[in-house]
Amino acid sequence: MQNLGIRILFEGNNFFRLFGGLWVSLRIAVMSMVLSVGLGILLGMLMTSKKMPVKFFTRIYLETVRIMPQLVLLFLVYFGAAKHLNVNFSGQMAAVIVFTFWGTAEMGDLVRSALESIPVHQYQSGFGLGMTVLQVYRYIVIPQTIRRLLPSVMNLLTRMIKTTSLVVLIGVIEVVKVGKQVIDASRYTVPDAALWVYGVIFLLYFAICYPFSRAAALLDKKLKD
Repeated sequence: MQNLGIRILFEGNNFFRLFGGLWVSLRIAVMSMVLSVGLGILLGMLMTSKKMPVKFFTRIYLETVRIMPQLVLLFLVYFGAAKHLNVNFSGQMAAVIVFTFWGTAEMGDLVRSALESIPVHQYQSGFGLGMTVLQVYRYIVIPQTIRRLLPSVMNLLTRMIKTTSLVVLIGVIEVVKVGKQVIDASRYTVPDAALWVYGVIFLLYFAICYPFSRAAALLDKKLKD
């Protein structure tokens, strides 16, 4: 039975199909993360505004993302847009939109926290040295903000990679979907195929996420030192 389990992984290029499905998940996560970083930086700067309307709407956005599950957002964009807006997004496009919407809120809150963690006297010292606002941000604020953000950004990326497994429910052929196809095709010949296939999927996710997790831990330790 063990030999059958190992063989099923390599029959019909099943292993490479699983790896191709993982590439779909990784591509969705990376595209969403790149967009989230850019939009999140802008959002985080807006969240530090003293204007009440700006603070109110950014807070509503953040709380909406935190309260609503990503799966519900996926269904709203994928099925809701097609039914009510007559816009047919592909599964991957809907996933990128949802994960960007989620990631932007998370990234924005991280940027806000990093900006607000910089002591006020550092701004004042920069201005006291005759620096302009742009110079204060370029030489004092932005370098410290980036150092504070890097570990959190790494953690957000690993969360996003793992959460892409939800896109199987809107028909995206990613690694979990491919795994289910392999299991269904061999369930009569190899009853324990699920153990082998999902075990390989676990190892693939681990191989992708662990380096980012370690990098985040090392960055956090380095920043504390």
